[in-house]
Amino acid sequence: MTLAASFQIEYLQFLGAEGQPVRELPPAFRDPAVLVEPFKRMLFARAFDTKAVALQRTGKLGTYPPCLGHEATHIGIGASMRNGDVFAPSYRELGTMFERGVRPRDVLMYWGGDERGSDYPRDSDAAIDFPICVPIATQCLHAAGAALAFKLRGQAQVAVAACGDGGSSKSDFYAALNCAGAYTLPLVLAVINNGWAISVPREAQTGARTLAQKGIAGGLHCLQVDGNDLVAVLESMRIATERARSGGGGTVIEFMTYRLSDHTTADDARRYRDQDEVKAAWALEPVARMRTWLTAQGAWSEAQEAEWKAECERRIAIEVDAYLATPAQPVQAMFDYLYADPPADLLAQRAAAIALEARHG
Repeated sequence: MTLAASFQIEYLQFLGAEGQPVRELPPAFRDPAVLVEPFKRMLFARAFDTKAVALQRTGKLGTYPPCLGHEATHIGIGASMRNGDVFAPSYRELGTMFERGVRPRDVLMYWGGDERGSDYPRDSDAAIDFPICVPIATQCLHAAGAALAFKLRGQAQVAVAACGDGGSSKSDFYAALNCAGAYTLPLVLAVINNGWAISVPREAQTGARTLAQKGIAGGLHCLQVDGNDLVAVLESMRIATERARSGGGGTVIEFMTYRLSDHTTADDARRYRDQDEVKAAWALEPVARMRTWLTAQGAWSEAQEAEWKAECERRIAIEVDAYLATPAQPVQAMFDYLYADPPADLLAQRAAAIALEARHG
């Protein structure tokens, strides 16, 4: 037999688990001052996450998907996008959404059951982004459609979709990457491999040695990245978005991270996940890693962090108050935004709901 094809998947990492460089940093990120602001936004995302869980536990928020441990990946993806690009999230990429201009109050409204949380500020980068997508991996197709529109219009813009390791096993993911390869689309598929698809471990989901290599079948560029290394996330996204904008086509990036929390606040990961595994993952987490490196470079200190954390609490309190003070929509709102011309049975249900609300005040 002769060899028909061969491939290799590169792994990108710049800062090791203890915050030490393992290779020379890219020129754009050698000045530690450049990374201070993204690090501060990582801290903000973690502070918001903690508050959101507390709100759910006290009955002020619905089921919520924590993003603990994903901060470097989320912030790095968002920081690498431009105005006019489109982001198609799943339900966990809160840091990316914040980078795009989604307000914390919008996120709280969404998980509080108010669809107005998806009405992003019109003056933000998120104005043309897709809303949170709970169905697994269908957002990859949405992003592929946006990427096709960019190409047909001759626009140097990029569509980015994020899904989990489990999402990369869905047919929607494969259809999106096949479309991107067939039409050389400016699409970045960010597979955030946090080890678990709810209770299903990575090794039970696929026989592929890496999730990045799934893009090979569609003719996409593929890369595996340390998703807990902010520098590696930023550099990989720079490579992928520059390739896309220049007409070089799409990329699948597998970001290796870990879900340090439960899948959602309705989950108890202790039932299926060994705690020694979780403990080992904490030693790799992204916030401590970046803090260590910035401190060693003289760009960060305990005093700065204490001051910033206090500022985060202040800002988050404002957002929480805005969310809690938002008047609830009338009951008919649940019927009003699905059809332009609602069917008769839905109109009957709407009338019944209004009458029931009137009777019970």
